[in-house]
Amino acid sequence: MQAYCVKCRAKREMKNPRPIRMKNGKPATQGVCPSCGTKMFRIGKA
Repeated sequence: MQAYCVKCRAKREMKNPRPIRMKNGKPATQGVCPSCGTKMFRIGKA
């Protein structure tokens, strides 16, 4: 799954994506940027 990395300022393929629930109950996906190691986040179903 692709997500935007804020540090690299580019869309990258997410490493170790895992589904999570936000505080408001909506689904999201959280992972790690493969090049810089920053947390990546994408709202919506995986």
